[in-house]
Amino acid sequence: MYKSVIRPFLFLMAPEQAHNFTFSILKMVKAVPGLRQLIQLFSDYQHPSLERELFGLKIKNPVGLAAGLDKNAEAIDVMSSFGFGFIEIGTVTPKPQGGNPKPRMFRLPKDKSLINRMGFNNDGVVTIKNRLTKRKSKVLVGGNIGKNKLTPNENAIDDYLICFNELFDQVDYFVVNVSSPNTPGLRELQEKEPLMKLLQTLMDENNKKHNPKPILLKIAPDLTNEQLDDIVEIVNETKISGVIATNTTIDRNNLLTDKQTVEDIGNGGLSGAVLAKRSTDVIRYLSERSNGKIPLIGVGGIASAEDVIEKLEAGASLVQVYSGLIYEGPGLVKKINKKLVQKYRN
Repeated sequence: MYKSVIRPFLFLMAPEQAHNFTFSILKMVKAVPGLRQLIQLFSDYQHPSLERELFGLKIKNPVGLAAGLDKNAEAIDVMSSFGFGFIEIGTVTPKPQGGNPKPRMFRLPKDKSLINRMGFNNDGVVTIKNRLTKRKSKVLVGGNIGKNKLTPNENAIDDYLICFNELFDQVDYFVVNVSSPNTPGLRELQEKEPLMKLLQTLMDENNKKHNPKPILLKIAPDLTNEQLDDIVEIVNETKISGVIATNTTIDRNNLLTDKQTVEDIGNGGLSGAVLAKRSTDVIRYLSERSNGKIPLIGVGGIASAEDVIEKLEAGASLVQVYSGLIYEGPGLVKKINKKLVQKYRN
C-alpha cells in the first residue's frame, strides 16, 4: 500500500512539505488513544535472536532510526511503534536555529536517494530536553549533538558540552556529529587534533557522571583511508564507545539522475541507495583496521534486509535507516527483522 498509494501521494509534495505533513499525521496518531498500540501490533516484530547488547545497552533489534528524521523528538512514541530497536534524535544544537534557506531537500527517485542541506534546523536543546521528559515509550534513544552555525570552531566544544549536559538524563547514548556537510566549517572538526580534543573533553565530562553514557562519533563517507586510520587511533586513545558510519556524502559520482538536474540542486549531503557501497566499504575498513574491536553502527543506503546483512557482515553491530523509509515505507523495519531471523536464528 505504501508504494502504490501513500508514496505517490507524498511525492506530489515538495520533500520538506511531505515531511511536515507526515509528522502532523504522526502527532494525530499519538493523540488518539489506542492507535499507537494498534500500529505496534501490526508493525513490531520481536524475536530473541534479534536482541543485541552493545556498549552496555540492551537493544531489542539491530535496526534503528537514523538522526535527521525526528530532529526535535516530536514522534518518538509513534516511531517506536514501527518496531525500531532504537531511535536517534537530532542533530540538536544549544540554541534553536532555522537552518538553511528553502528549498533544502530534494529527491532523486531514479537513484532512490535524497540530497539535503537542512543545516541543523532544530528547536534547541532546552525545548527538546523538555519534550524527551514526556515520552512514554521505552525505546532506546540516542542524542545526536552539534554546534550552532554561528559558533566559531574554536568555541565548538562549548556547544557540544551544553548539549551533552542538558540531554544527559534524557538519552541513552550520545553521537558527536562533526560530519554534516551543511554547516560551514563543521567538517574541519574531523581533523585529528580538534577531534581528539573535542572527544577527550566530552569523555572527561562523561567520566565525572555517576553513570557515564556511551559516546559515539559519526563520520563522513568522504574520509580517506589515512583519515580513517586517524579515526581508529582517536577512538582507541579517547576510549569513546564506537563509530557511526556514515553521514551523507558530497560526492556526486555514479548517479543515474541527469547531471544538469544534480547541478541545479546544488550543494548538500547525498544519502540513499547510491551511498550503500561506500558506507559499507568504510565499515569494513574500520572493522579490519581495528581488528573488530570498535563497535560500529552502519548507516547509508539501507533499503532491504540484504543491505543490512552486507553491513553486518562487513563489521557493523547495528544499523540505521532514513532514506530507505522514504522510498520503502515504515514496513521496511519489520521486513528486515523477519529476514534477519530467518538468516541468523539457530
